[in-house]
Amino acid sequence: MAGKKQFDVDIALDAAMVQFWRAGYADTSLDDLSRTTGLNRSSLYSSFGDKDSLYLRCLDRYAARYGTRYDQALSHASEEPLQAVRAFFEVTLQRIADPDVPDGCLIAQTAMAAPALSPTIATRAIEALGFQHARLRTALHAARLAERDVEDFAVHLTAVNQSLAVMSRTRVSQEQLRTVIGISVSALSRAVHGRS
Repeated sequence: MAGKKQFDVDIALDAAMVQFWRAGYADTSLDDLSRTTGLNRSSLYSSFGDKDSLYLRCLDRYAARYGTRYDQALSHASEEPLQAVRAFFEVTLQRIADPDVPDGCLIAQTAMAAPALSPTIATRAIEALGFQHARLRTALHAARLAERDVEDFAVHLTAVNQSLAVMSRTRVSQEQLRTVIGISVSALSRAVHGRS
């Protein structure tokens, strides 16, 4: 049928997402995107818009894919807060260990490059980090952590999670990453068990 897309949009978006994730926005050319998606420039533009629009779709896709996993990990925070936080970090460790995706985190990478990106992309990365902070804050509230500690730990755990992704790009071992997590969970344990 004339005008019908002859490719799988999800496969093309995944390919573009991995390309952006591997090389970053600035170092990904339209030729790179064409090569990895199998689409010519005309098809890329007609299907996804310009490079910024495609990047935003990839960023949203990434945030939704891993956000769902983080939400599931934290879903039992009211009963088992420490296990829930460990499960939250496990999502990141599994992503880091996955040989089918690049090291690091597309959101962290975008946030670090924000000054050189369009305001729309920079804002979307900041929003994605805000969602992670909010999901942790909600879980810590559900765990009945002392109110004074909820915000501090939400900020801390968000920062630790992003640092794991950054550290993974320098080939830090899983053992070292687990040590970082262990220190954070130990501090959280003291706060949880010290609640009134």
